[in-house]
This record gives sequence, C-alpha cells and structure tokens, in this order.
Amino acid sequence: MISIDKFACVLENAPLVSIDFIVEYDGRYLLGRRNNAPAKGYWFTLGGRIFKNESIKQAIMRLAHKELGLDVSNCNISFLGVFEHFYNESFVGEEISTHYVVLAYKLSIHQTEELPTDEHHAYHYFSKQELLDDSDVHPYVKDYFRSV
Repeated sequence: MISIDKFACVLENAPLVSIDFIVEYDGRYLLGRRNNAPAKGYWFTLGGRIFKNESIKQAIMRLAHKELGLDVSNCNISFLGVFEHFYNESFVGEEISTHYVVLAYKLSIHQTEELPTDEHHAYHYFSKQELLDDSDVHPYVKDYFRSV
C-alpha cells in the first residue's frame, strides 16, 4: 500500500488509470452518490483505479467484487471506450488536481446484492433520460450515456 504522501506526489505528476462500470439492470442504470472527492455528492458510476502490476482483467474482477459484490465471470460485459476526467481537486485535498484515464465498461447484470457504502452512501437506478436530465448526475457520467 502506498503512503498518502507518495500518492499525492503521483496525483500531482501523473494521470491515474481507472475503470468505470456502466451497470445496466432491467433497462435502468445504477449510480451511486459519491462520498469522497473528486465528484463528492454527485451521482456517479461505480469503479476505481487500476493498481500497479494489476492487469485490466484482474482490476475488473476486483472492482466488481468491491463495488458491486459481484463475480463478473458470468456477467455480460463490453468495452465502451476510453474517456478522460479532469478534476480541480482530489481525495487528498483541494490543492491537488486529479486526471483520470478511464476505461469504461458496460456491465449487464441479472440481480443486485447489498451494495457497500465505502465509496457511495446511496444508490439509485436511473433510466437513460432520467440521468441525462438530473443535475446531480455528474457531467462525466452523462458523457458515457451519450455514447451508449
């Protein structure tokens, strides 16, 4: 595990590579209300960063389990594309910006489990139009749905 000081140095000098899940269940899309910066308080997709020496496949498996409580080996998952997110703040402080290179994946699931509250304090299923119209859905999330 990297110390917060070293991680702050990474944030100041390099982009993070992350995975976001566009989770579809019964024609609706799951978003969580973010607990932490960046994008704190917004409805956002679930996911997280890829760790050093972790393959994309390993990261997908870890993040799906951590964020959704799912084993995605039996889920329909498809790659949507590469996106970039730029924030003026980070979870280590407002003085450090964050740059993400995001690999977005659509994940169609058949059921939901009890969802964790570490990263998101509330969850909601939105129709595509509802999330595009909702001002509390982060603009970067809306970008995903303009391409779906």
